[in-house]
Amino acid sequence: MTKEHVRPDAIDRAAGLAPSDPTFVLRDKRPQFVTGAAQCETSVLTPQDDLGLSPNLRAAVARRVALQSGNEALIAQYPMPSDDALHALASGQDPSDPQQRAIANHADMIALAPREANDAHLQTLKEAGLTIPQIIALSELLAFVCFQMQIAHGISLLR
Repeated sequence: MTKEHVRPDAIDRAAGLAPSDPTFVLRDKRPQFVTGAAQCETSVLTPQDDLGLSPNLRAAVARRVALQSGNEALIAQYPMPSDDALHALASGQDPSDPQQRAIANHADMIALAPREANDAHLQTLKEAGLTIPQIIALSELLAFVCFQMQIAHGISLLR
């Protein structure tokens, strides 16, 4: 990992954990999960090769998915982009750009009803101009943010 992982991390904040919290300490008993989540975050948000999906676009998609959780701390991990072209995507609105609209629709479906995903949804992304590697990268990003939502929710239930 290129940068030191610092706690509290995004999951700690989303779950409302402070260093004095027993559940925070419990996470330290499995440090590979803490560092693994940090490594995943880096690889899906700011990979060395972004495949044409910029870090700003990735953060906007992540914020859109985090909005579905209603978890303000998790949403805050992905601030609104300064790029006006990404504002609708990041805020949960329908983007005017056709490719961003396809990404938004796919992100919403994965966040809210992942069982509905099928080949037709992937075909829609291809028709919007995404390549197979971009679709895979988008899928990894969506899976990671959904993972953050689920883990934060699970940890908050432990408290």
